[in-house]
Amino acid sequence: MTNNLLLIDTADGVRTIRINRPDKLNALNAATIDALDAAFAGAATDDAVRVVVLTGAGPKAFVAGADIAEMNALTPVQGRDFSLRGTRMMRRVEKLSKPVIAMVNGFALGGGLELAMCCHLRVAADTAKVGQPEINLGLIPGFGGSQRLLRLCGRAATLELCLTGAPVTAERALQLGIVNRVVAAAELEAETIKLATQLANAAPLALRGMLDCVNVGGECGLEEGLEYESAQFGLMFATEDMREGTSAFLEKRKPAFAGK
Repeated sequence: MTNNLLLIDTADGVRTIRINRPDKLNALNAATIDALDAAFAGAATDDAVRVVVLTGAGPKAFVAGADIAEMNALTPVQGRDFSLRGTRMMRRVEKLSKPVIAMVNGFALGGGLELAMCCHLRVAADTAKVGQPEINLGLIPGFGGSQRLLRLCGRAATLELCLTGAPVTAERALQLGIVNRVVAAAELEAETIKLATQLANAAPLALRGMLDCVNVGGECGLEEGLEYESAQFGLMFATEDMREGTSAFLEKRKPAFAGK
């Protein structure tokens, strides 16, 4: 499926969503945010989709930031609404019950890094650069950058990136825990699809349970998180996938998970 803002295709359980504004370095304007929100809502309810890969069109950028030309004319109330619009979309991505992998093919700056961070996993090209440069515009992150950076890499690194506005290399981002893997740019798509295919072949309900546990556990105390994990663990015993997985292990064969 194709539209002006997104290129979307699905193969072998993996849906690829590609932001299609390469002439603007895939900058996020209101229309693109809305298109992404609709695309992820569709992925959530499509049984043919087990994993989503999110990336940007063109060789230069994943997403180079929010659309500054659009933001320049906003009033304070409109600015807040724009922030909430992006935050709601990214929260949808973060809470999706299917794994989402950001394939960071170039610059992921400002809103671009915020979009990558709301994904569950991030694979970056060795040529990619990430950062929160809003300070250079007299702004602060508006789509959750200060909060997700804090949770991913801690206070010191968050303050460094946000206060200086300086981008860091993919290798530095890996050291800080912002991205999960760094691969050669020429191998980025192949390696990302390989990971996505691995996840697409895993037990869908178990993947959902693990995503739920991490999302809930990241926002509550240890005791509550442990209780939630135990409840989710018990639920797995009601699934056909659990019986298939354990039987396949005992029978020394590859399991065939059906998401039931």
